Amino acid sequence: MVTVSVALRRLVIQRAGNRCEYCTLSQTGQAATFHIDHITPVVAGGTTTANNLALSCVSCSLRKAARQLVEDPETLEKIPIFNPRQQLWKEHFQWNDVQVMGLTATGRATVNALKMNREIMLAIRAEEELLGRHPPP
Repeated sequence: MVTVSVALRRLVIQRAGNRCEYCTLSQTGQAATFHIDHITPVVAGGTTTANNLALSCVSCSLRKAARQLVEDPETLEKIPIFNPRQQLWKEHFQWNDVQVMGLTATGRATVNALKMNREIMLAIRAEEELLGRHPPP
């Protein structure tokens, strides 16, 4: 297991605005502590440095795991998963009420791989909307 220093953990959380950098869920009000995700997995040579770390909700973190390539459901091509350090969320995704819509092959493949629109996530986002935490600013 790789250890992330307290200072680096704080930096990642602050930079992310305390939100999952994949699905944008707010950590506020969630029972589980979000993970510090290695964008390029350690097993693939990824480093424990600020530019390779992202804040990830437990759901996105566990579904991403060590994957770097995921399948675009439209073209069936293998596509690099969304990289929050190198890509802008708004260029690859948009909101349709509480659903995340992929705008690009990267967006579609990431939404599909992380199962961002499964029923429980839609219910959580609907509740977050009532609490004023969705959509993110």
